[in-house]
Parts: sequence; C-alpha cells; structure tokens
Amino acid sequence: MSVWVLYAGVVLIWGTTWYAIELQLGVVAPVISLLYRVALATVCLFLYALVTRSPLRLSWRNHLWVALQGVLLFSVNYWLIYLGSQYLTSGLVAVLFTMLVHLNLVNARIFFGQPVEPRIVVAATAGVLGVALLFLPEILAAAGDATVLRGAALVLGATFLASLGNMAALRNTSHGLPVVTVNAWGMGYGTISVAVVAGVTGARFDFDSTWSYVGSLLYLAIAGSALAFGLYLALIRRIGAARAAYTSVLIPAVALTVSTVLEGYRWTVPAVAGLLVLLAGNALALPRPARGRGGSATMRG
Repeated sequence: MSVWVLYAGVVLIWGTTWYAIELQLGVVAPVISLLYRVALATVCLFLYALVTRSPLRLSWRNHLWVALQGVLLFSVNYWLIYLGSQYLTSGLVAVLFTMLVHLNLVNARIFFGQPVEPRIVVAATAGVLGVALLFLPEILAAAGDATVLRGAALVLGATFLASLGNMAALRNTSHGLPVVTVNAWGMGYGTISVAVVAGVTGARFDFDSTWSYVGSLLYLAIAGSALAFGLYLALIRRIGAARAAYTSVLIPAVALTVSTVLEGYRWTVPAVAGLLVLLAGNALALPRPARGRGGSATMRG
C-alpha cells in the first residue's frame, strides 16, 4: 500500500470521526462510550488476527512496550481530550492538537536521535497557522475565558501523551513487530486502562440503542480505531512519526467539509486562507516523489 493511500486513509477516516463523536454525546457518559469503542475495536482486531493467522505472541519486554503504546495512544489521551472538550470548542481542540507535529519532531530527536528537518518544521508551523485560521472565530470568542486555560492544559496534556504514544509505536514498528499484533494487544491494554478510569470515576454503564449512537459507535470502533490506527502505524513505519503526525493538521479541514454538508458550516475568507495554508504545509510535509528505475515514481524520506 502506497504512502499516499495510507495518508489519505488516515485523514479521511479521522476527519469524519469528529462528527461521529458528536453523535456519541448525550445519554452515555463519554468514558463509557470510549470504553465501548476500544473494547469493540479490540475484539475486531483479535478476530482479524486469527482469521489472517497473524502472529500474536510477544515477548514480555515487547508486551510492556505495546501496553505503553496502548495506554498512551489508544486510551488516556482520548480521555483527556474528552475532559478538555468540556471547556473548549472543537476548533480550539483541533488547534491545540496540531502541536503533535512539533512534539513528535522534538521527541523523535530526543529518544531516537532523528534529525529535525527544517522543511518539516516549516510545514508544521504552517499547519498550526492554517488550523488557527480555520477556527479563528472560535479562538476570538474564547479569548479572556478563564476556563479555556483549564481545557487547554488538558488537551495539551493529551497531545503530549499522544506524542509519547507515537514514540512507543515508532519503537515497536522499528523492531519489526507486526502492525496487527501491536494494535490488537495495544487496544486490549487500552481497554483495560479506560475500564480502570471508568471505575475510579464511578461512571454509570448506560447504553443508547438509537441508530445514530449504535451506528457512530460501530464506525468509531471499526474504522476510527481498528482500521485507522493500523494505517497510521504503517504510515509511521514508512515515513516516520513527524510526517505521519502531520495528518493531525489536515484532519480538521476534512471535518469542516463534513460539517459543511451535514451541519451547514459556512466558509469565511480566513477559513479558505487557512485551508490553502494547510495544503501548502501538507505538500512540504509529505515525502517528495522521486524517479526510480524505469521512470516509475517512488517515495523517499
């Protein structure tokens, strides 16, 4: 599967999960909805591994690393985002989460000694600027609100944990661990950690049987978790954590496109400018096409 297909798959799936998450809110406590999501994704991943006869055995050391990835990337960071979203608009959450690109650049340098490419720094900065322009009205409306600082701290904490989860994923993929194996066990460990959070917080186990809730839950579990994380980890293996994280700045643009169709979102001049900046940064972030033997295009970087 080419880099472009992996990249587009991650952006399109996670760009549409924003709307699906909105359909989850209401009757069921957010942490319980998240628990249903990761538990169902775990079942799907283990079934897929069994059907495809993917190896499921891991050494105890690799189990520890996969558990770390699962807790950081599949569960705790999502929980903090849910908490932060109580104080922030979705636009502000999107702007803050784009810092994942910068954090991945720094952490990949610290933990793996990977060089920081100036081109990627420029692309990451352009991405943050583009998302800020997309959600400029929401940012201005939130100025001076004391609760914004609390929400921002939670979302930035989630972003930092997600970056550490990316580093664990980079370690696991660089050691040749199969993506399906890592995702299945990682999602399982993530389910356990979310269940612990639900128990500690005393969340009530309710369920909403409406089509909108069940349908969005299935989409989030199967596409948004089981499939998308598989594509994302494959992307990390192919182009590195910094470039893979750039999906986080293009995803809000897809989410706004969905909102335009389903929720009547109206585009403004700053929003259009932000989208153009995002696309420019995206072109910088992705690996450059190079000509291989026989004139066929290959990807490098």
